[in-house]
Amino acid sequence: MEQLVLKSTVTVAQMSELTDTERSLVEQAIQATSRSYAPHSHFHVGAAILLKNGTTMMGCNQENAAFPAGMCAERSAIFAAGAQYPDQPVEMLAIAARDAQGQLLDEPVTPCGTCRQVLIETEKRFGQPIRILLHGQRHIYILDGIKQLMPLSFTEF
Repeated sequence: MEQLVLKSTVTVAQMSELTDTERSLVEQAIQATSRSYAPHSHFHVGAAILLKNGTTMMGCNQENAAFPAGMCAERSAIFAAGAQYPDQPVEMLAIAARDAQGQLLDEPVTPCGTCRQVLIETEKRFGQPIRILLHGQRHIYILDGIKQLMPLSFTEF
């Protein structure tokens, strides 16, 4: 028997250390949290994506009492982009979240497993990694692709 060691590289940055484009995308994700519909969890998540053509799109979580009929912020943004710009790769994704009191989280929030799988498929579809910015009030995590969060991903049937 042997052990397989998996390593991920995550850059930890402050908002001031981001590029103008990255900062703008994070600010849009923060703005999207206010559009969230989360009457059950009271966990308001916003996402913003940057497409290769320069278009940005926002998404937010939308809950429903008939769980799991809701939608996460990340998937709402990616699926909207796929419907409106099907040939445009997603270059960057920013995610932010607020708690039940409306306060931005101190620590970054990561995508759920389903969203991670959608991100894997999106990267595979366009043949390029998606730069991911996870906002927290204390710091921002920067990942150069979803495989940093999901190294043993499911990509084939």
